Amino acid sequence: MSPDHLVFSGPTRLADIVFPGDANHHGTLFGGTGLAHMDKVAFIAASRHGHVDFVTASCERIDFNAPAKIGDIVELVGSVVRVGRKSLSVEVDMIAEGPLSGERRHCSRGVFNMVAIGSHLEARGGTLPPLPDAVTCIKDPDTHPAMVEIVFPEKTSHYGSLYGGNALAAMGKAAFIAASRHCRKTVVMAGSTRVDFTSHIQSGEVVITVPRVIATGRSSMQIEVQLWAENLHADERRQCGAGEFIMVAIDEDHRPLSFNGVV
Repeated sequence: MSPDHLVFSGPTRLADIVFPGDANHHGTLFGGTGLAHMDKVAFIAASRHGHVDFVTASCERIDFNAPAKIGDIVELVGSVVRVGRKSLSVEVDMIAEGPLSGERRHCSRGVFNMVAIGSHLEARGGTLPPLPDAVTCIKDPDTHPAMVEIVFPEKTSHYGSLYGGNALAAMGKAAFIAASRHCRKTVVMAGSTRVDFTSHIQSGEVVITVPRVIATGRSSMQIEVQLWAENLHADERRQCGAGEFIMVAIDEDHRPLSFNGVV
C-alpha cells in the first residue's frame, strides 16, 4: 500500500473501543472520558491546520444524545470550522458503533475553541493560515481510513519515544476494529505473524494506524496494519512499522465461528 492510498487529509478521525475501565456504573462510556477524546481530536485537527502549538480555551455547549456502551467502537471526527488570527474552532462529532450490528449512533457534538501559543506561531508570521475553500471529498475504493492517537509522555519509554508495547496495543486495536467491521462477529486475536518497527515515534507526535483485511479463511482474517508517525509542526509523515495480525471469529463458547468472508 503506497502513501498515496492512505487517507491523511480531510477530517481528523480517532477510533477507540469502550472497555470496562472507560465506563461508569451504568455500563456506558463515562462522560469525562468522552470529553477527553473529543478534546484530543480537536487538538490534533487544530495542529494539523496550523502546524503550531495549541491549548484549549473553551468548548461550546455539548449535549450527550445517546450512550456508547461497553464493547462499542467509538469514533471521533474533528473538522476546523473557523479560523481567526491566533485562534480557531474545531467541530467534533462522537459516534458509537455496535461491532456486531454495525448500528451507528450519534452520541455528541461540540465545538472546541483552540488558541495558538509558542514560538512556532511567530516563526510563521504570527497568524494562522486561513480556512481553505470547501473541498469535495472523493471516496477512492482503494483507500483505507487512518486512525490517529497522540503520544503523551506516559506512553513513552525511558528513551522518550513511544514504548513498543503501546505501539503494539494501538496496532492490535486497529486490527480488532477492521476485523469486527469486516465480519460483524465477535473476534479475538489468535496471533501475529510478524511486526517490524523501522523508526522511533517521539512524544508529541501523532501515531497513525491504517488497518486492512488482506486475507480471510473459514473463521479467520489476516489484518495488515501500517504504523505511521506525523510531526504536527512540520506536516511530515513517515512510516514507522507494519504488522500482520490473525483475528478469529468466535461463538458464545469461544469456539471458531464460520462466516462468509470476502476480501
